[in-house]
Amino acid sequence: MNIRQLLVERALVAMDAAGLPEGSNPAVTQSTRPQFGDYQINGAMGAAKKLKTNPRELAQKIIDNLSVDDIAAKIEIAGPGFINIHLKPEFLSEKLVAANTDEKLGVVEHKDDKKVVVDYSSPNLAKEMHVGHLRSTIIGDSVVRALEFRGDTVVRQNHMGDWGTQFGMLIAHLEDLLEQGIDLESVALADLESFYRDSKTRFDDEEGFADRARGYVVKLQSGDAHCNKLWKLFIDTSVKHSNEVYQKLNVTLKPEHIMAESAYNGELNNIITLLKDKNIAQESQGAQVVFLDELANKDGEPSVFIVQKSGGGFLYATTDLAACDYRSNKLMADRILIFVDARQSLHFNQVELAARKADLLREETSYEFCPFGTMMGADGKPFKTRTGGTVKLADLLEEAITRATAKLAERESDMSEEERNEVARKVGIGAVKYADLSKNRTSDYIFNWDTMLSFEGATAPYLQYAYTRVRSIFRKADVDTATFSADIIINEPQEKALALKLLQLEEVLDQMINDATPHVLCAYLYELSSLYMTFYEACPVLKEGVETEVKESRLVLCNLVAKTLAKGLDLLGIEVMEQM
Repeated sequence: MNIRQLLVERALVAMDAAGLPEGSNPAVTQSTRPQFGDYQINGAMGAAKKLKTNPRELAQKIIDNLSVDDIAAKIEIAGPGFINIHLKPEFLSEKLVAANTDEKLGVVEHKDDKKVVVDYSSPNLAKEMHVGHLRSTIIGDSVVRALEFRGDTVVRQNHMGDWGTQFGMLIAHLEDLLEQGIDLESVALADLESFYRDSKTRFDDEEGFADRARGYVVKLQSGDAHCNKLWKLFIDTSVKHSNEVYQKLNVTLKPEHIMAESAYNGELNNIITLLKDKNIAQESQGAQVVFLDELANKDGEPSVFIVQKSGGGFLYATTDLAACDYRSNKLMADRILIFVDARQSLHFNQVELAARKADLLREETSYEFCPFGTMMGADGKPFKTRTGGTVKLADLLEEAITRATAKLAERESDMSEEERNEVARKVGIGAVKYADLSKNRTSDYIFNWDTMLSFEGATAPYLQYAYTRVRSIFRKADVDTATFSADIIINEPQEKALALKLLQLEEVLDQMINDATPHVLCAYLYELSSLYMTFYEACPVLKEGVETEVKESRLVLCNLVAKTLAKGLDLLGIEVMEQM
């Protein structure tokens, strides 16, 4: 359950009954210290300022009308008008017992489920995926998992770049190789990066090659069967590479989720016609342009948004407008989330403004551009190889597994080589993902192997190890966690702190979903595991002399911690293991 939301709803009723103006914000927050209760209602101060009255007196009026006897043991006013709520241990116990036997750990599905289109990963199919695709892929996938867990209907859309000039360039290069008698199957498409680099060199340096490449683009766009066959070869090869990376990364994208740029080709002329008919687009130097006063510069000059080139060609802008129409008016999405590099912020602001003007986005559809920062190297510059080249994502993941294998070899273990390799895979991939997801989405971050693979601090290996430690308790106790249940007794402060944190999972997921910020879930899991360690040290579980009912109560808390860690990490796309 979402305790904060429950208190918000009851506080709003109390504020209304106390005569506060409509729209008053109850400002419910989790308390930062136990002496201030478990939650605070802080809205009296803001309302008192508007009403020009005493905030403590207003806080008392709210309390007089606040119906929380079923959940609160004590309510008190502190400072200038804070209302401290101390929750009943019995209330916490009841909810925890229910969560322990619930597949969703007490997290309630949304009452009004929404249809959410999530656009993420979106690699360019002319070459292999590189580290620049990591953030979009894993941030988008974790938000998708959380949305589905909360009961929303999710439509994954992998908006792959599979169109444009680069494909004319690649087809021209491939055509020449075929003319040299090289078998189609043996052409070096297994290494797309090298193939792309060779064709780009010819495009830049070889006389006449660029014109031939542009001619192939025209042929491709005109539906030439031969060009289409060669183009499809590149697409199939690139998709195969991408799928291998997705499987290794443990993300949920599949081939059926691809909705590439080319999928919108048939609608692009209609988009331009619509924009012209509505006088939204106008000709400027032969191109079709939307001038956006809303994004004018400091001199008052409108932002220029080109939707069709002077030669009649289309751009990303045109395709993105067609995607807006498809997602909002055909799929009838309530929300559209797009995970793309922060440097594309202006473009997506332009897309939304133009789409709203043209009714390509319904008023009911929210269009949420979710920008992310850059992965940096130790030098503070975008992450590169030692020679300054682009790091292939597949190579990065292989290195993560290799480094995790070496790290695990330093630890004593009776696992077989096969088991150790499987653990290394989970640790290595998990480390890369958690290091990224634990940072605020909009921030740049420094990529550091030593930090992310550490078994100390806020890392995936630490959380994975915390999970295995909890699970080992049940092996020692010879208890089947699948069927184990008991009443929960909350006497010690460490028990209450852990109980409260366990019941805040739904709050965390709601924040993550609303703001598209996986780092709040990462922080929650680290806080939970830290509180568990404190609880375990202060509250013996299997120690001789512990009363049976206390032992069983603490075993339920341990079980819920293990389940919550496993589920939380799963929502981040990180796997756990029974032993490390």
